[in-house]
Amino acid sequence: MTDEPTDPNDKLIRTKMRWAEEGRGLTGERSSPARDRLPPGQRLVTDQPVLDLGNRPQVATRDWTFTVGGSVETPITWDWNSFMAQPQVSTVTDIHCVTTWSRYDTAWDGVTSRHLLDVVRPKPSAKAVMLRCYDGYTTNVTLDDFAAEGVIVAHALDGYPLPREHGGPVRVVVPHLYFWKSAKWVRHIEVMDEDKPGYWEARGYHMRGDPWTEERYE
Repeated sequence: MTDEPTDPNDKLIRTKMRWAEEGRGLTGERSSPARDRLPPGQRLVTDQPVLDLGNRPQVATRDWTFTVGGSVETPITWDWNSFMAQPQVSTVTDIHCVTTWSRYDTAWDGVTSRHLLDVVRPKPSAKAVMLRCYDGYTTNVTLDDFAAEGVIVAHALDGYPLPREHGGPVRVVVPHLYFWKSAKWVRHIEVMDEDKPGYWEARGYHMRGDPWTEERYE
């Protein structure tokens, strides 16, 4: 499987690349989650918009596999039963999309990133992860951000199995960064000794993506 999406939704992709060139949504403001719940330039919504590259893979739980490798002491391969046998948590987070919408109090169930990292034991040289997905999408996250409190490998949304359009059966949720970092349809996490750009990062989007400092684009 290639790591480059087939880009069936070329119009959307070109539009979002133009947003990066134009700096769409940037206000020049700075904030902090301790002071302001809604980051600069964001608007509150009550639903959860669906954004992707136009290719929504259909992956049944019986066929789903999840691997973690790279710069780790103990690579893993989990099927659905192995994943569900891990310690499960429920968490409620706000989410913030680079397209300027935010949604409060979104409930997720799944496995914490900290548990995952405890299992695979990243090597001392590890600095970042690359999230690789069944649709070919990729995005990078520093190891510190991936290990942050609240980061979850989720299989349920608002009390129900994660719908296909929202990344089911499993997606990663990194709530303190813009939502393009919360990769849908995750299949593999590569632990890396060097931070490298993923799909949108190679197309003008910020390497980190902090909503409170408006790290939308490079």
